[in-house]
Formats: sequence, C-alpha cells, structure tokens
Amino acid sequence: MICAGMICAGIDVGSRTIKVVLFDANGHGVVAAAAADQGIEQEALAMQLLERVLKENHIGREDVRAVVATGYGRKLISIADDTITEITCQAWGVSSAVPNARTIIDIGGQDSKLVRLNGRGAVSDFAMNDRCAAGTGRFLEVVATRLGVRLADLGKLVGKSRTPAFISNMCVVFAETEIIGLLASGVASEDIVAGVQSSIATRVAAMVGQNVTPPVVFTGGVALVPGMKDSLQEALRETVMVAPHPQTTGALGAAILAARRLDAGDTPTP
Repeated sequence: MICAGMICAGIDVGSRTIKVVLFDANGHGVVAAAAADQGIEQEALAMQLLERVLKENHIGREDVRAVVATGYGRKLISIADDTITEITCQAWGVSSAVPNARTIIDIGGQDSKLVRLNGRGAVSDFAMNDRCAAGTGRFLEVVATRLGVRLADLGKLVGKSRTPAFISNMCVVFAETEIIGLLASGVASEDIVAGVQSSIATRVAAMVGQNVTPPVVFTGGVALVPGMKDSLQEALRETVMVAPHPQTTGALGAAILAARRLDAGDTPTP
C-alpha cells in the first residue's frame, strides 16, 4: 500500500511533450507515469497533467511531499522545490532502470544528447545537439508531414523498406528538398523513411564519436519509433537497448531526486 504523504513527483518539461512521474519515497518505486503534448501555457499544461495523474491514482495533492522539475522549461514550474538539468535526471532515471548502463543516447523532439556514465552511474561526460534538427525527432515530423502520414505510422513504413534511400543532406531544410526530389523520381515512401532514420542515426553517431562504452541505452520519444534502434545499432556498431518507458526516464530521475530531498542530509544539487 502506498504510504500517504510520501509521494514525490518528477516533471519533465520537454520541447514537444511534458512528462510526469509519481514516485513512492517509502520504497515502493514508481506509482504512475504519463505524458502530454506541449503547448504555449506550459506550466498550466504541466499542472493539468499532474492533477490528472494524481486523481487517476487516488492521491491527494497534499500527499506530494517534494517536486523536482527538469527539461528545458523546468524553471517555469513554480511548485517545484528544485530544478535540475535533464542530463542529471536522465542519468538517475536510466541508472534506476538499467543499473549497469554506461552510455545514454537521448533523442527528443528538438535535441539529442549523449551522456556517459561512470561505473557508479554518475555523469562523467555529456554532449548535446540543440542547434540542428537533423539528429532529432523534428526531422521525423517533417518527413511525416511531407509524406502525408501520422508520425506514429512511420514505423509501419520502415518495416516495408527493402532499399533505404540515401539522404545526403545533414540539414533538415535541404533534406526536405531532397526528399521531394526522391518522391518525384518514384522512390517509395518506406525507403525514404528508412533513409531518414539512417541519416538521424549517422548524425547522432558523429556526436557520440568512436568511444562507445556499452551497455548503450536509448531514451526519448524517438526511441518509441520502430526502426530507430536498429538504425542506431548499425551506425554505432554496438548493441543498443531501449530503456523501459524511454519517454519518461528524465521525469523518473527527477522524481527519484525529489525523493532524496526528503532526506535532509542528501539534498540534490542541479
């Protein structure tokens, strides 16, 4: 049974989605997790999601003892007791789910991240691409729009590909023009999608570099797209595993760090 008054919340305010994880600080682990689309009123949307998750799990707002916010919009969450970077929260969330993880590849809607962990699960190094959409979920959104399909259906197309198209441009703007040309020349949609996934993986692999320490864990919303894990494995030449609930690992880490706040002698720092 959940101990009333021992619930902690992690809120990840990402570029495309908001995620909430409720964590039982009394030792019972994750209570609930949910995600919702991002919008203009970011704090209001985050609060609506939190309230919905609390209501669905019959938990009162007064039972939430600590809240940590993360993600690019973390400072907008006024109820947060602390704000901590997504790099730190990803490390805690992934290490909780995959204790022996050494490399995290996180691909979200607007950026991609590489996080290297030491043997204790702490961050030893990281890199981020937040200036070019070529290695992010935004590239997949552009392709879905151009092909006239839902983003969720791209995975079905990839499964039909036999000869992935070669996408030479690493800039989304120019790549979109290239895709239009491929369609005009009769290249199948499924081969274009497979080519785009390979292009994203190649861009991420360039950020990772030659030194990849396994186990490699894949997180972020793009990890839910069928075919992306295989493309990453091919580009990295290393086995890649998708984290359990990959879209909410950052929020999970934030919730775990919120739970640590309840121990006055071990308050997390950003």
